[in-house]
Amino acid sequence: MEPNGKVLYINYEKCTGCRLCELVCSVVHDGVSNPARSRIRVMKWEAEGLYIPMSCQQCQDAPCMNVCPVKAISRDETLERVMVDYDKCIGCRSCVAVCPFGAMSFDTVDKKVFKCDVCDGDPQCVRFCEEKAVDYVDARELGTLKKRDAARRISIAGKEAAVLLAQA
Repeated sequence: MEPNGKVLYINYEKCTGCRLCELVCSVVHDGVSNPARSRIRVMKWEAEGLYIPMSCQQCQDAPCMNVCPVKAISRDETLERVMVDYDKCIGCRSCVAVCPFGAMSFDTVDKKVFKCDVCDGDPQCVRFCEEKAVDYVDARELGTLKKRDAARRISIAGKEAAVLLAQA
């Protein structure tokens, strides 16, 4: 099944590491300015000097959904998002352990797992990211956007290589 909803598109090359997305997310969801309670996390790769926003990828075959022993995680077909039913969740954290993106977290204050819910179709991280490192796009366009970014990077690398060869 091809996704027909919208998904978060993260362009790490635009991220400045301001972490405003984390603060906005925690305020919107929990009423506190606390990055530890954010559904989007900005990871810093020190050696490379990169900031990488990480969030739930709303996987089609979601490992978190598959591993949940009480079936508390399901897919909302309307918004094409994976969501947690807190009335069913027992807080076992199996979903946290299997998420390949580290997008599932456990809130030690509320004693529950949490993940990006795309703010019910109006993600506030997108709204407040001044650099537009986070966007909310049609899932069918995602492949094209990624190919365009890859082609741009390859083109830049090719031009840099040509300059180096000309200097040699």
